[in-house]
Amino acid sequence: MKLKKTLLLVSILSFGCSLLAQKIPKIISDKETINQNYMPDFSYAGYQSGEKEIPNTTGAIILATDFGVIANDDLDDSKNLIKAINAANKVEGNVILQLPVGKIIISEIIYIERSNFVLRGAGTGKMGTEIYFPRPLMYVKDPEDLQELREYLIKFDKRQREKEHNIDLAFSQYAWTGGFIWTRVPGVRVKSYLQEYEKPYNVFASVRKGKKGEFTFEVEDASKLKTGAVLVLQIFNKDGEKGEIISELYQGANVKIGSHHWMFPDLPLVTQQVEITSIKKNKITIKSPLTIDIKPNYKAQLAEWKHLKEVGIEHLKLTFPASPRVAHHVEPGNNGIYLTRVFNSWVHNIVIENADSGVLTEEIANVTIKNITTQGTNLAHYTVAMAGVHNVLAENIKVYNNAVHPLSFNTFSTKNVYLNCEVFVNPVLDQHSGANHQNLFDNIKVHLTPNQDKSYPLFAGGGAGYWKPSHGAFSTFWNIEVSILGNMNFSEPILLNGMDDGPFARIIGVHGNHPFTINYEPNSYIEFTNKELKEIPSLYQYQLKNRLHK
Repeated sequence: MKLKKTLLLVSILSFGCSLLAQKIPKIISDKETINQNYMPDFSYAGYQSGEKEIPNTTGAIILATDFGVIANDDLDDSKNLIKAINAANKVEGNVILQLPVGKIIISEIIYIERSNFVLRGAGTGKMGTEIYFPRPLMYVKDPEDLQELREYLIKFDKRQREKEHNIDLAFSQYAWTGGFIWTRVPGVRVKSYLQEYEKPYNVFASVRKGKKGEFTFEVEDASKLKTGAVLVLQIFNKDGEKGEIISELYQGANVKIGSHHWMFPDLPLVTQQVEITSIKKNKITIKSPLTIDIKPNYKAQLAEWKHLKEVGIEHLKLTFPASPRVAHHVEPGNNGIYLTRVFNSWVHNIVIENADSGVLTEEIANVTIKNITTQGTNLAHYTVAMAGVHNVLAENIKVYNNAVHPLSFNTFSTKNVYLNCEVFVNPVLDQHSGANHQNLFDNIKVHLTPNQDKSYPLFAGGGAGYWKPSHGAFSTFWNIEVSILGNMNFSEPILLNGMDDGPFARIIGVHGNHPFTINYEPNSYIEFTNKELKEIPSLYQYQLKNRLHK
């Protein structure tokens, strides 16, 4: 009798486990599937590797009003705000520059050039702070930081050509760069464009070998390294068009590889910012896992990464005037925030109206961009975009305006996350070429109207041909909710497509208010289509919880 009861209990438990397994995708629950289908750990994205909330920074408070920044007087406040910034820069320790309630007017670039600094408004509502930018960046003095980009655009005759619209216009230097609120390390390049501007890297160690997903690697000589240091790991393609690192990035997929993967052997093809947690002889342990294998022929190295830390921009509304659109890539520069060279920093609680690009990024790591709303009547280029960044978390981004690339992972972006975001107009989950890999669209909701052929290019990828394919291996989509607008008077599934050169993507839990099929090429892993991931709505939060509770 006891044996029968035991067998019955085992049977019930087995059945219960089977039901639970049906609610959790195999790619994170079934050992055989896990072994055959690599899933990156995205949990290190965000401020302090996701382990701490954005701080409510305390410290010395500088009132912008003490320097003549007066709200609601219809006068330009640029010079007085720059005076306030300069005064704040002289304060040691944490400093908060507090902006007043009301509308202030800015027509010059406001540079943030120090660590432990917060630019804080009074909020985004009626009793909040609004910064109004009456004219775009094309009317400010050309920033010295963009001199190299300007020469590059001229040298290679970068133009937007649309014969059907009679457009043949030079690219704007602000199409993907620059902002009125700009973090930077003075004198440090924003981005590499021309060979003649290259300078030798300040190298701390040559890296021999390491393994994807692990936290340790070997160096030749660790004598210049220190625990706690934040450096940049640079991995090169020194072997030309058939370089092994290219195969590693795209896992040997049958995709066309653009020439920029081998034309610049002295520029790193893969980078990630690393924080050293321990040193044991020639073995280095870092805070977050490697994105790809490191092999001796890659000539990898740890180099200096100049950056700011603990920088915050928060509780503001940024407004631009409504303006006519001319063409793609010739935007005049109605750009809000440009984040460069920051680590363990944040942008929080910002409303952005009528921007060409709301938040642009380059060379940042472990940053949280949270509670951002973009709106307005202008067609934007980007809303919150990630380019050349590592471990960035963009959480609760609400996109109410029309944008060419509403959510976008761009060149060299790795291990970044869009979490709990919603796109209300013409959504595209864009991956923009340029060796970007292992990024995550997580618990995203989109609203769309299908084309007449009952399809929609939700996964369309942008970017130049010389940087194709659209992304590297293991880019991931998790729990994507698709809301079809209007009444669907047909029962056939709607095809979600747009990607034919994105190898080994993971697409799990695409669902919505209508049946869907998915076409995503090549070699994608697709699971739980037309099923909501109720047990694990966010992969990032699931992985973070597991990591912190080990």
